[in-house]
Amino acid sequence: MSTLFNTTVAVAAAALIGPANAAPEAGLPARLAGHVRQIASSEHNTGTPAALEKAALYLEATLAAQGYAVRRDEYTYDGHRVRNLEVSIANIAPGKQPERIYIVGAHYDSAPGTPGANDNGSGSAAVVELARMFKGAVPAPGNELRFVLFVNEEPPYFGGEGMGSRHHARALKARGQHVEAALILETIGYYTNAKNSQRYPPGVSAFYPDQGNFIAFVGTLGSSSLVRKTVSAFRKASSFPAESLAAPSFVKGVTWSDHTSYNKEGYDAVMITDTATMRYPHYHRSTDTPDKLDYASMAKVVDGMAKVIQAMVQDR
Repeated sequence: MSTLFNTTVAVAAAALIGPANAAPEAGLPARLAGHVRQIASSEHNTGTPAALEKAALYLEATLAAQGYAVRRDEYTYDGHRVRNLEVSIANIAPGKQPERIYIVGAHYDSAPGTPGANDNGSGSAAVVELARMFKGAVPAPGNELRFVLFVNEEPPYFGGEGMGSRHHARALKARGQHVEAALILETIGYYTNAKNSQRYPPGVSAFYPDQGNFIAFVGTLGSSSLVRKTVSAFRKASSFPAESLAAPSFVKGVTWSDHTSYNKEGYDAVMITDTATMRYPHYHRSTDTPDKLDYASMAKVVDGMAKVIQAMVQDR
């Protein structure tokens, strides 16, 4: 076990992330809301290329303003030139490959017919803010932490080879690189205490609350250890309600995001989600707009995830 931060950055980084169960930064909800408004100002996908480019440029400019060198991971699929965006911090000896790669990712495209504030402006905003929190931090030796924003998660690309996360995961595997964990933030902005507001796949509801006021950590059976590890770390770090599910891939919802792209390459991955269509009434609708989201709760989730990531990248 090694400390995450060297002496020169420890104070600044600790101020951004804070101790377990501390309140999030005062300005975090407003920053998240600002990002969502920019990303989800209109439908943005390959069917609306100008809007997709606008979202990508906003994300790229925001990360660059944080002091990162942003890598454009470009590829062409179905006649469209598209790109993932990636920034990283690392503690790797010159000329060496990272021994362990940790990925924190979210897709930034919207489904057809929706501006996609929750799905997935919320996840994209979270990745941008997490990157800000970790700027200047130094992981344990041999570790690299990558923040990735994916294109083409939504239909017609979902589940296919055109997904940005599939392109990313395949490239990692082709280079023989070891991904220790992929943490995918997918639709994380809607919470309610209303009774019977939460739905579940068949056979699951008896084990979980009927109020949609929690964040969920979801993965396949192959990633069950990572699911347990992440939800346990989150519960230690945050008082915000959290639930988890590791289940066979045929269970409804278990494979519904970019984490599946890493599973297909043999990497452990977990989806962090408000459960999307099982709770959110505006899922994939034109009404999925920035005013529908609970930014105070989102900030608590992001703050808790910062502490989870901090604990993970300490490992050697």
